[in-house]
Amino acid sequence: MLLNEMLGMKYPIIQGAMANIATGEFAATVSNAGGLGIIGSGNWDHEKLREEIRICRSKTDKIFGVNLMLMNPDSDALAQVIYEEKIAVVTTGAGSPGKYVRHWKEAGSKVIPVVASAALAIMMEREGADALIAEGQEAGGHVADMTTMTIVPQVADAVTIPVIAAGGIADGRQMAAAFALGASGVQIGTCLLVSEECPIHINYKNAMIKAKDNATAVTGRSGGAPVRILKNRMAREYLQLEKSGADKMELEKLTLGGLKRAVFDGDMDTGSVMCGQVCGQLKSIRPVADILEDLYSGAAERIKQLQEMKIL
Repeated sequence: MLLNEMLGMKYPIIQGAMANIATGEFAATVSNAGGLGIIGSGNWDHEKLREEIRICRSKTDKIFGVNLMLMNPDSDALAQVIYEEKIAVVTTGAGSPGKYVRHWKEAGSKVIPVVASAALAIMMEREGADALIAEGQEAGGHVADMTTMTIVPQVADAVTIPVIAAGGIADGRQMAAAFALGASGVQIGTCLLVSEECPIHINYKNAMIKAKDNATAVTGRSGGAPVRILKNRMAREYLQLEKSGADKMELEKLTLGGLKRAVFDGDMDTGSVMCGQVCGQLKSIRPVADILEDLYSGAAERIKQLQEMKIL
């Protein structure tokens, strides 16, 4: 079963929970366009999350979801808001949401954790997850070790619930490949950064359009918290400090507030410009609705071509 059939929406596409970007208004825009908009709670407190949920509800009557970043120290209170607001879909990142799953499901939520290994996928299925997001290291922001090409089929083989592919998906060819790997849908983020409605600084959008195929780097590997960002002055300084053996405090000082500087101030030199490797494929700023339609129709066209070539 495709994700859109499972959740009752037009496309089997989830919007990634990009911190400081995935607001209630942006999630509503994605849901209105036929995808599954996700409010990214990031490092918000529970009051801010409730506010964004209500903004989203005021702007769409379509299904939407909330992402809980489990490293948030306010995660218990955020999880309670998700329960009280009876959110249709909950995605999670940075760990296991096991202690919340039963509670959320009592409220009618579908629970879809992000997983970075088949072992965690099996554990999440046992905990009652309804589907899983298998994310490869091609993605922007916090990343794991495996690629999308390797993690998706292994997770799909390990569980019986639907698997959504994430990381390295920006056009129909990549979406078709995700289906071939066993996915029931895809999660996208970087290609939505260049949408007209995306609430980031125009400098950020232009940086995505100017980016080449090798424009990103992964920082933080030395501390066990790798993050994929655009190569800029901050990234180069960070990587040099890592190479020289700088301690965690010195590295954190360099990145403190970096994402907000990029998103809100448009600082492309010292900001943390999170994006995936597909940034090199982005060519123009377009409406969310056009991006989703082109992605889905492009996948259908590619599958048709493969059938005509007698590959399928």
